[in-house]
Amino acid sequence: MRASFVSGLLVLALLAGCRQDGAPPPLQRVNVITAKVTDFAPEVTLTGTIAAQVQSEVSFRVGGKIAARLANVGDHVTANQVLARLDPDEQQAELQAAKAGVQSAEATLRQTTSAFERQKNLLATGNTTRREYDQADAAARSAEAQLAQAQSQLAQANDQLGYTELKAEADGIIVSQMAEAGQVVAQAQPVFMLARDGERDAVFNVHEWALANVDLAKGIQVTLVSNPSVKTPATIRVVSPAVDANSMTVQVKLALASTPTAMTLGRLVNGTALTKARQVVLLPWGALFEQGGKPAVWLVDGDTVSLKPVEIERLNQDTIAVTGLGSGQKIVSAGGQMLRPGQKVEIAEVRP
Repeated sequence: MRASFVSGLLVLALLAGCRQDGAPPPLQRVNVITAKVTDFAPEVTLTGTIAAQVQSEVSFRVGGKIAARLANVGDHVTANQVLARLDPDEQQAELQAAKAGVQSAEATLRQTTSAFERQKNLLATGNTTRREYDQADAAARSAEAQLAQAQSQLAQANDQLGYTELKAEADGIIVSQMAEAGQVVAQAQPVFMLARDGERDAVFNVHEWALANVDLAKGIQVTLVSNPSVKTPATIRVVSPAVDANSMTVQVKLALASTPTAMTLGRLVNGTALTKARQVVLLPWGALFEQGGKPAVWLVDGDTVSLKPVEIERLNQDTIAVTGLGSGQKIVSAGGQMLRPGQKVEIAEVRP
């Protein structure tokens, strides 16, 4: 233990002797790059899905118990194709009652019309009174109105029976199903979601920063994720006014200029656009330092370094785009981890 202590004292004495000789400590070697301000407009690529521009819920116009479901998710259906049926017993009973009402009204009308004709003839010969004639006329008119009402009820009953069949209102694809056979549904309760044939959208969830900084004048390209050779231009059609509280994004729908066959509903696509050009300096990751929790870089003036705060515009795989620097400034790109302001350094390499 004592021997180790003595050895340590000897080492310290030797070091002190070296310093007394006046030999300066070696300068830290650093690599330096020359800053160059340039236009920077990187691409932004987001992933979304293909969706129909028009999607509509398909529902029964009357309530009841679903007797049969005739379509499945993914089926392509045509306009007026029957997708499901309700149990029609109630509507059939109402139809029979309406038919009976029409028959009764027709019989009443025939009877009152015959009585009115008799009163009309009797009035012409003076064998009846005007009062009796007017009563017969009123009864005939009332019977006509009752027949019209009964016929209207019959037409309504026919419609109600027809409403027990759920039909597609247009050609399209069933993209979701919300009810099953045997289930009791209310009037207007959605049973299917129909994506209509026709124009398609590419739907993305976009951060507001990207939406504000995309250069729309340079266009947007949509490509199929599974086959990037399948592509088409697109334009913004709808921007949701609400921000999703969980993802902090807004939904954006792009109208495709054309719809390649491979871009079917639900397929994953990439949307690529250029951002608006900004004046930045591109630096390697090794040049980035921190000062008070904020980004900074080491400037070299002659052989002395100082810290310079910067703003990060974008982080890329190999470089960092920053603002706050000017062309021609010398930036430490490697070896700056142990530097302090005002320290002199030895420049090992200078790169443009």
